[in-house]
Amino acid sequence: MKAPKKPAKAKIKVLIVDDHPMMREGLTQLIGHEPDLVVCGEAGDAPEGLEKIGTLQPDLVLTDITLPGKNGVELIKDIQAAHPGLAVLVISMHDEALYAERVLRAGGRGYVMKQEGGKRIVEAIRKVLAGQVAVSEKMSAKILEIFSGRRTDEASSPVETLTDREFEIFQLIGQGVETKELAAKLHLSPKTVEVHRANIKTKLQVKSMTELIRYAVRWVESQPGAS
Repeated sequence: MKAPKKPAKAKIKVLIVDDHPMMREGLTQLIGHEPDLVVCGEAGDAPEGLEKIGTLQPDLVLTDITLPGKNGVELIKDIQAAHPGLAVLVISMHDEALYAERVLRAGGRGYVMKQEGGKRIVEAIRKVLAGQVAVSEKMSAKILEIFSGRRTDEASSPVETLTDREFEIFQLIGQGVETKELAAKLHLSPKTVEVHRANIKTKLQVKSMTELIRYAVRWVESQPGAS
């Protein structure tokens, strides 16, 4: 008599949130080569991502930082509020020095830059699924200092002193988004946006809105992937 077959072990479900279809396709192919992983769904923005998390119940979410309407850091906060403990790994073209700390504070489990390639992305996925934090060695040391309270040096850039919301507004200003559109994008009142802009000007030590716009535009243009 033949021994009964063991039931196949369920694969780990991964949801991809990225506004670039080619990136989603590339990640799907990469994950498809892993025998125990499966892409259970894709989303092009934060609201669609949250909706699909509710219906598909993934074990891991891979998200970009730059998403239409709401960025990846705010998405992570929403995910942790609605689905506490769900593992989220950020895969982005932006320098991790700028975002990794914000991602971890929001409840993310790791940050890997797209240009590091497939092998590094899979390693980061494995780390996060094992309950570890996935960042580069350099960033790991920096974050350890920050979270242990041993960091004595000042932020390397005034931009790092901005809160997540101020940082989001600063980026949109640099992209030429007007106050009314900015408020609509972030679901804030124009008055609230004005308060945030005043705080940003104080932190960046600029006196006028014109100076702030110039500063923000220069900063946005200096980032990787800027056209």
